[in-house]
Amino acid sequence: MNVVCLDLEGVLVPEIWISFAETSGIPELRRTTRDEPDYDKLMAFRLDILKKNGLGLPQIQEVIAGIDPLPGAREFLDALREKTQVIIISDTFEQFARPLMRKLGWPTLFCNSLQVAADGSVTGYAMRCEQSKLTTVRALQSCGFDTIAAGDSHNDLGMIRAGKAGFLFRSTDAIKADNPDLLAFESYEDLLAAIEQALG
Repeated sequence: MNVVCLDLEGVLVPEIWISFAETSGIPELRRTTRDEPDYDKLMAFRLDILKKNGLGLPQIQEVIAGIDPLPGAREFLDALREKTQVIIISDTFEQFARPLMRKLGWPTLFCNSLQVAADGSVTGYAMRCEQSKLTTVRALQSCGFDTIAAGDSHNDLGMIRAGKAGFLFRSTDAIKADNPDLLAFESYEDLLAAIEQALG
């Protein structure tokens, strides 16, 4: 049995932190896993900026409420779910994701959790497990699933390479250059066709 594992941000919805950077006027928050492979380092950087600027979860959620899925994402996801099981595996946080999942038709999402103080300040975060995307794919494989994965960032490469097929989607030129053996797509139509072929 097959299961397709998709990244969320940059694949189905815009990058939340980039959207928040634009709204808050803090360009440093544009940095994402496309730029920084070390997720702990990236999150420490983000939390430090939030603290210095007196920003917390309510301000981020206000921005998220106005974010819509990328054009064509809902239709792509619906078409894919007609053909096979789909799980979104993301390093985002449950406190961010709910309104986005509503707009995507409530797909299954595995993600992480923020630690938030009573005043709304973000004090930390809890990952589900180490190397959460790769670990999740390995766990699915141990249950008898064949996995097919797609993502755009450094932290997607493990799950992309671990399955029977994996693809880059709307990734950076640098990541594509560093991984020339991985097929890279820019349109949902092409990605869907590649996944359908991998499904056999």
